[in-house]
Amino acid sequence: MNLFRHLLFWILAALAGAVLAQVLIQDPGFVLVRYLGTTIEATLVGGVLMIGAALFALWLLYALLRLPFRLWYRRRERIARAQLGDGIDALHQGRYAQAEKLLTQAAQDPQFEAPARVAAARAALARGDGAAATAQLDALPAKHAASRAVVLAEAALAEDRIADAVSALDTVADGAPPPRALALRADALAASGQSAQAYGMLGALRQQQALSSSQLADRERLWAERALREAADANALADRWDALPTALRNTPAVVRAYADRAAALRWDDAAASSLEQAIDAQWDESLAAHYGALPVERLDAAALERRRAHADDWLRAHPASPGALLGVARLARAQGQWPHAEQTLHRAIAQGGGGEAWEALGDGFAQAGDDARATLCYRNALRAARGDAAEPMPGRDLKQQILAEAAIEDRDAHGLPRLRG
Repeated sequence: MNLFRHLLFWILAALAGAVLAQVLIQDPGFVLVRYLGTTIEATLVGGVLMIGAALFALWLLYALLRLPFRLWYRRRERIARAQLGDGIDALHQGRYAQAEKLLTQAAQDPQFEAPARVAAARAALARGDGAAATAQLDALPAKHAASRAVVLAEAALAEDRIADAVSALDTVADGAPPPRALALRADALAASGQSAQAYGMLGALRQQQALSSSQLADRERLWAERALREAADANALADRWDALPTALRNTPAVVRAYADRAAALRWDDAAASSLEQAIDAQWDESLAAHYGALPVERLDAAALERRRAHADDWLRAHPASPGALLGVARLARAQGQWPHAEQTLHRAIAQGGGGEAWEALGDGFAQAGDDARATLCYRNALRAARGDAAEPMPGRDLKQQILAEAAIEDRDAHGLPRLRG
């Protein structure tokens, strides 16, 4: 396309030249110039050529006079570019004082002022000089307010000064803030207890490609979980839950957050049904164990029995699951069936239930008045959290005791294996 345009231009120029030459051949014209007693006579062509020569001479004189200044500007630009590159390299290598000095020098060139001062501020922050960083940012022209806000917000978030981060980002909230400012604002909102607002910014973050796909996925789950826990009332909780996609409503951490908040708001049926639906959609050990930990104080006997039936069904489907065993044991204890709960908790420990199962066993012994065994169980829960071996229960080796109890089974009223001591 460029070749065609150039060719068309020269064809038209040739045609115009031919027409002009034809006109001048017929009548070359006459030009008379008088100035201070001097008279110059020439044809039109000669006059045009003289004017062109005069203009060319003036341009040449201007170019020669301007040449030293151009050479000086180019040299200064070359030095500033080298200082900017060396300063950024020093910043990357951790030589912060040297980086700040080079970048401050590079900032004297208006062409490189914004990136140089931003990088110099980062170098000052890296060596712990907040005053120097603020001075660098304050020297930025007003048109670079977004860059200033981003650096200030990053520094504030790194020091958990959430209010300062939000305040800095508020200065560029209007208009079209850069992607980095959007991401920082969402993080600041989530950290300040406004996760629902942060979750609402996910669409803009995706559109601006402010974060990677994995980072967006992590934040989506985290902000959804926090937004549910921060719900002020049942209506807000229901609205936020309904707005979540199906995949998130089956994510264990998000489901637990909803169930816990619903239970805290005395929405017991909603809390239980959310866990039931998630477990039925995709089996999860932690949700099965958490199902048994939901509050049961406000449930009548029939409702508690329904919960127990769900837990029993999951245990039948996953008989070696420590989560299912722990959930059943917790519900059995809530029903006043401590002997059965104790034996089930031993099975959960044998299957790798860890500290959570030991703690539940300790709670049962404490409620039963056996403080010595309760203390031992709590101690084992702490040991399990550290990855240490558990202490044996009194009377015999812990492993032998658990294996012996797990080997003797029959069926209880729910059709589940019941251990006999």
